[in-house]
Amino acid sequence: MLKKQENEIMNFHGTTILAVRHKDKIAVAGDGQVTLNNMVVKHTAKKVRRIYNDTIIVGFAGATADALNLSERLEGKLERYNGNLTRSAVELAKDWRTDKYLRRLEALMIAVDNTRIFLISGNGDVIEPDEGFIGIGSGGIGAQAAAAALIKHSNLSAREIVEESMKIASSLCVYTNDKITIEEL
Repeated sequence: MLKKQENEIMNFHGTTILAVRHKDKIAVAGDGQVTLNNMVVKHTAKKVRRIYNDTIIVGFAGATADALNLSERLEGKLERYNGNLTRSAVELAKDWRTDKYLRRLEALMIAVDNTRIFLISGNGDVIEPDEGFIGIGSGGIGAQAAAAALIKHSNLSAREIVEESMKIASSLCVYTNDKITIEEL
């Protein structure tokens, strides 16, 4: 266990994940910064990845080991339910909320396929945004606001919208950088 002072535990902070569905395309972006208290310890973390035969994209905010565990569990659910993201997300959220071990996991997840975007949480939430975009993490609200404006007032593609929105979020949030990973469907 890392210690800051005698009994104060050092904490990892922040991330930004943004998913956008626009013009029949989906793009999911995540920044690369990992921050330990007031120090950046990594600039190029990959917080967005493809799972289930590259047909699902997940992005996560929170403790890395917890997020990877949840990603693997979601992939297991997808295999069990033949790639049905809705059913798999609901089953994962149910397990996450009720299982004694999983309840301790500290993360949020965005999962997308060709037709749906979901925010999945340990509270049992499986939320599909009304507007076709959602942001999570410390810079999520800034990225989401930028995406809303760009969708409404530009002709950019989904990929270009997440790129520009993440740049804006990284200029506002000290826990978000501009080393962005983007996956598209």
